[in-house]
Amino acid sequence: MDAMTVSVALLWAAVLALGLMLWALSRQVGVLFERVAPMGALVTDAGPAVGAASPQLAITGLQSEAVAIGGVQAQSTLLFFLAPTCPVCKKLIPILKALARDEARSLRVVLASDGEGEHLKFVREQGMTHLPYVLSTELGMGFRVSRLPYAVLLDRQGLVSAKGLVNSREQLDSLLNAQDMGTPTIQQYLGAGPAHSHPHASEPAARPATH
Repeated sequence: MDAMTVSVALLWAAVLALGLMLWALSRQVGVLFERVAPMGALVTDAGPAVGAASPQLAITGLQSEAVAIGGVQAQSTLLFFLAPTCPVCKKLIPILKALARDEARSLRVVLASDGEGEHLKFVREQGMTHLPYVLSTELGMGFRVSRLPYAVLLDRQGLVSAKGLVNSREQLDSLLNAQDMGTPTIQQYLGAGPAHSHPHASEPAARPATH
């Protein structure tokens, strides 16, 4: 009986020790999450501010498609500024194609560039013939695009929902998450919390990562 009592006592002590270790570990995970919070797109002050109206343009695309920018649209619009010689842009093209496919009901992806170059060959080689591709210096100047790749997300009313330099899938997704959360940037949402989100925003919902 004495041996049985000692064994039970040792087991309970082990359970209590494991419980304390689990509690301490959960606290450390929370601290770690705060330190490595997702990095959103790198927002710049140039161009129309978040909440401002987008320049309205009617452009003929590279493949003779009519592309309307700004104003009321049936879907939100993701403008992605790129160049055939930009290696980071090429890295993000598969993500853009998947995004255009997965979010087709609520989002249209418009690729934008300017200048000389074999743009049509670039579009065909990258398998982007199903996406609008416009060459417009006026569009780039309207949004004050100075570095690539750069993205601007417009809502259905033609207002700028989010914008910034994007170098990764996470930063590209952050623009859509910022719109879902009704805040200009993910950083502001994490800093202010849901209570400070846009008054017209719906309840924040996690957006699955684009593959």
